[in-house]
Amino acid sequence: MRAAVLAVACALALGACAEDSKAPTTAGGDANRGRQVYLAQCVACHHSDPSKVGPLGPPVKGSSRELLEVRIVGGTYPPGYKPKRDSAIMQPMPHLASAVPDLAAVLK
Repeated sequence: MRAAVLAVACALALGACAEDSKAPTTAGGDANRGRQVYLAQCVACHHSDPSKVGPLGPPVKGSSRELLEVRIVGGTYPPGYKPKRDSAIMQPMPHLASAVPDLAAVLK
């Protein structure tokens, strides 16, 4: 288990350091970094294709940056938002706060 965590951490660190002049950016977010974060942190519950239903989580393609910020960092929903599922499985992940713009770029 420790080796797997170390391998993911190294992959993320190397990916963050990689220079890619074709990296698509949207509103301050980098879709390449967002894809790396999504694959490392989200696919365990959400499908690797964000437009499809995952084993535990709903499709997340098209999620707004506001929804991502409130849901990922705070573990809640924006006022007036109706969740796709009534479960409360997803825990807050405040360590991903700086990655929200990148996730928003890849899920757009």
